[in-house]
Amino acid sequence: MISPNDIKAKAERKYFSYLQAVVQAIPFSKVIIPGDKTYTKTSVADFEKEILALVNQSKEKKGFGYTIDYQTIKTKTIGTQSLPISIYFDTEKDFLKYLGREKEVEKFIIEWEIIVSTFTELKDWVIQNPTKIIHHQGRWESILKVCSFFKNCPKPNLYIRELPINVHTKFIESNQGITAELLEIIIGTHINRDEREFEKRFNLKYRESLVRFKVLDKSISQSHFSNLDDIAIPVSQFENLKLPLKKVLVVENKTTLYTTLTLPKMEETIAIFGQGNAVTNIQNSKWINDVPILYWGDIDVHGFEMLSRIRKYFPHTKSVLMDKATFEKFFENDSGKPTTDTTELNLTDDERKLYNLLKINNWRLEQEKIPLEYVNQYFDNE
Repeated sequence: MISPNDIKAKAERKYFSYLQAVVQAIPFSKVIIPGDKTYTKTSVADFEKEILALVNQSKEKKGFGYTIDYQTIKTKTIGTQSLPISIYFDTEKDFLKYLGREKEVEKFIIEWEIIVSTFTELKDWVIQNPTKIIHHQGRWESILKVCSFFKNCPKPNLYIRELPINVHTKFIESNQGITAELLEIIIGTHINRDEREFEKRFNLKYRESLVRFKVLDKSISQSHFSNLDDIAIPVSQFENLKLPLKKVLVVENKTTLYTTLTLPKMEETIAIFGQGNAVTNIQNSKWINDVPILYWGDIDVHGFEMLSRIRKYFPHTKSVLMDKATFEKFFENDSGKPTTDTTELNLTDDERKLYNLLKINNWRLEQEKIPLEYVNQYFDNE
């Protein structure tokens, strides 16, 4: 026989469609709880125990909740008994009080009406997402303030905390998910749909990643950067640089970056600190399209995978100090991190052979384990 716990779970599952009906002004209709109404046939005592548990949580006993309809049936094992044939919530009050949702629904009605009166275009969204209204109860006044601002100014070009909206400073950042969902509908024609980050998608200023690089030519350092040679600037500023370069060196290791200033024959050269996201940082820097690019990473699977990604944007990129001879000369039996990359890599035949060897054996040679004397000699002959 269906238990009180089963009834509660099934009633909870009916709540979502109830909320949808409220928004659509559909009058409340009896909520029927389906389930097994058969009885335990072992003994009268077991049957009475099941019935008692059911009745104790019913409207008959508590004054609210579900109603049980019975039918008198003569059974073979427990004699003539009144068996439940239907369980249902007859009134809206019975249903909501049983679920403990009366006050929640009162607030829900107030808030969904405010949402739709402010933005009629959100009516369908409200019907499809009533529980999101409840999840954000108490915040809708502020959420709608934010949405109203964006409707009037869909391309603010300000940082989030600069927006002239009367909400607390962290409110938008803390409620980006629901705000973005609504703005998709409200200002859909002004959205940068190729962007996923909130700031970029909704025309806000955002904190950019920095490109850190070393200027390896003192004359460029003097003429362009007031003698500075260790520089970090936003990606957009790096994209607009115009430097007289003959070579760009991308390195992954910070220690290696520090030692690049000692490299020989580095006129008209900068060294970019890749730190695992070199592609993201420099992929739109068109001014280096025609400059030879050297990539120097760890000799492990991830180093070669990064090399392959850089070549997607700069096909002419050449690997340096990532060859089998260097690996065999300085390898110290270090283990790497296994890869999950399954894409076809853009590597030369020699690079691919070494990559496969590293992948099979999970080997790694870090950049800083290659002696500086060897590095200098390599670049002296480059």
